[in-house]
Amino acid sequence: MIIFTPAVSSRFLYTIRFIESVIGQQILFTSNKEEYLSSDELIKLNYSFKPIADKEYHIIPHTLLFQNSITPISITVGQCRNNPCFFINQEDRHGFDVFAAIFYLITRYEEYLPHRKDSYGRYAHTESIAYKNNFLTIPLVNVWIKDLLENLSTVYRLPFTDSRFTTHDLRFSFLPTYDIDIAYAYNHQPIVKNVGGFFKDLIKGDLEKVIERANVYSGKEQDPFDTYSWFDGLHKQHNLSPVYFFLLAKKKSIYDKNITASSPAMHNLVKHHAAKYTVGIHPSWQSGDSKTLLSEEIKTIETITQKDCTLSRQHYIRLTLPDTYRNLIENGITEDYSMGYGSINGFRASVASPFYWYDLERDETTHLLIHPYCYMEANSYFEEHLSATEAAEELQYYHDTVKAVGGQLITIFHNHFLTNQSQWKPWREMYEAFLKRNF
Repeated sequence: MIIFTPAVSSRFLYTIRFIESVIGQQILFTSNKEEYLSSDELIKLNYSFKPIADKEYHIIPHTLLFQNSITPISITVGQCRNNPCFFINQEDRHGFDVFAAIFYLITRYEEYLPHRKDSYGRYAHTESIAYKNNFLTIPLVNVWIKDLLENLSTVYRLPFTDSRFTTHDLRFSFLPTYDIDIAYAYNHQPIVKNVGGFFKDLIKGDLEKVIERANVYSGKEQDPFDTYSWFDGLHKQHNLSPVYFFLLAKKKSIYDKNITASSPAMHNLVKHHAAKYTVGIHPSWQSGDSKTLLSEEIKTIETITQKDCTLSRQHYIRLTLPDTYRNLIENGITEDYSMGYGSINGFRASVASPFYWYDLERDETTHLLIHPYCYMEANSYFEEHLSATEAAEELQYYHDTVKAVGGQLITIFHNHFLTNQSQWKPWREMYEAFLKRNF
């Protein structure tokens, strides 16, 4: 395929490179009309304001990809072939500027504009175009790319999977990830915390917790948050390669509650997982206010693993653009897994495929690869107030939806959530059943 465009801007190039990564096929482009017209062996897509060739697929551009500033944009969401769409222009074959719309969503353009923050100081999902127009639960960018290929195939009378569109069929993959926020409930915790917790449970009349705590202290039971061997079994059974993110805050805070990063138990836990799996840093809440702390936490995990740390996911999904991503890049992080909401499940960037972060303020593509997730069990429970049964249906929906567009399904679970404790056992069983059913 060859695309004619009046100008090859950095925004246009970024968008085309992303589409190439999704379909697995190089896309040619030119600003030379003669070259475009003479490419008879190629599928022609005209991304300009007027028709050029007798046989071509024409998309009239919005001006977004030819700008280099960040300004408020008036957006009206309509329907194109039963899918939500915007930057609509009924004068061309496609009906809307799919390239500009993709760029707007995956760069998180709207998060650079004035917006309301949630109670944690994060971009509120209720501000997003996806939430306001009821497509937060749809990987719309993937849907649009599939729709574009299907429409091109009708014009050129080629099957959707023709090798000139893609070198492979769109493929689905699953990546389970885990945030280790609180490694152990009782073991390796300060004595003062354990004693205080014992009397607090006693005063509350929580006899189940009192007995559990006493049994763990005496060695009769395993620490309830020590679910790591159970995870290992699931991964081996279903041939999965997970990623673990460890919270290694220098000191505890209201949001950073893990055992100390310097403790032998924490070191052993990280080393154990780094020997078998991919691990990354889970930057503490406190590090969001201090570049020095982030650097120290990365150095801590590198010292423990004796490996470079290049992966991260923000604790509490404390993500502010562009500052958070710039800070990660400056500290050697090359892949981040924070693109999602900590307040609701869904597709924050409306996509289920990895993409490189585009720094809108600097108008340039970076080398930071973003892996968007769409499901976190804590969102189901604390934010959406679902039961384990309802959460199972939600998780299955995201699996089926991502699979239908050949995307990557990334989930987040926590060791202290999927325990054998009576409150959480249904969630543990839900996750186990999900893996058994699908993998």
